[in-house]
Amino acid sequence: MPVTLRILLGILLACWPLVVYFGHAWLGPWPLLIAGALLLAWRLPQARGIAVFCAVGLVGLGLLGHAELGVRAYPVAVNLIMLGVFGSSLLHGQPLVEQFARLQEPDLPAAAVAYTRRVTQAWCLFFIVNGSLAAWTALYAELSTWALYNGVISYILIGIMFAGEWMLRHRLRQEAK
Repeated sequence: MPVTLRILLGILLACWPLVVYFGHAWLGPWPLLIAGALLLAWRLPQARGIAVFCAVGLVGLGLLGHAELGVRAYPVAVNLIMLGVFGSSLLHGQPLVEQFARLQEPDLPAAAVAYTRRVTQAWCLFFIVNGSLAAWTALYAELSTWALYNGVISYILIGIMFAGEWMLRHRLRQEAK
């Protein structure tokens, strides 16, 4: 896939709640549901199995008469996929955060290995909480509230998570010196 197309698809995925909010009245739920399911299954090759499973689940909601819920459950599916990727790395091989850390520092000390495991666990907890909030908004919130949480607030929370981990890591490195 050309880099430009990958970038555009990544932007579309990140902006999906806003696409749904602004396109829902014009398109209706089914085109959005099919497009979202295809993007989900196709754009995440590193988690193809769980991504396809979630995409089928979204379409299944539509086939059961809940197309709107299938569209709104997209952020829930993304959180499930991320939980699956991060969580499975805790069970098999190196935790995902350790893999990222070893790209910068191939010979991690034992304390850093333990730290990366805890950070991977923290991300798993984040995906559980964020996915639960996404599910609540999909089930009970107005479309505007759903779009606000899943298209803005959840990204702010991700940024806070990254920033908090970065600050903690640098503080722990300073203390270790």
